[in-house]
Amino acid sequence: QVQLVESGGGLVQAGGSLGLSCIASGRTFSIQAMGWFRRAPGKERDLVAAISRSGMHTWYADSVKGRFSISRDNDKNTVYLQMNSLKSEDTALYYCAARRGISLDREYDYWGQGTQVTVSS
Repeated sequence: QVQLVESGGGLVQAGGSLGLSCIASGRTFSIQAMGWFRRAPGKERDLVAAISRSGMHTWYADSVKGRFSISRDNDKNTVYLQMNSLKSEDTALYYCAARRGISLDREYDYWGQGTQVTVSS
């Protein structure tokens, strides 16, 4: 099993920046792709960004391209999400996820508990 713990959420003004971190523990050697999802109030959970194990391949939702950046440090078993130029519509519960497969946009196997990001306008 793999455990994921997110941190870094909070309240920020529109136009500001926030960084999220997610530390993995357990059978981390089994992890390939990692991603960040979010669920806004009344909406489904959507993939925001994902990254391959090597870090060479990334994927971003159109709504965050150019504003968010995903990265990972395998030595620290940590994945990061840097969020810039935040908008009120970025307000959501953000989840870290990991999967054993290499595809970035398929079903994920492990999930964190989520961290709240609130952007005030």
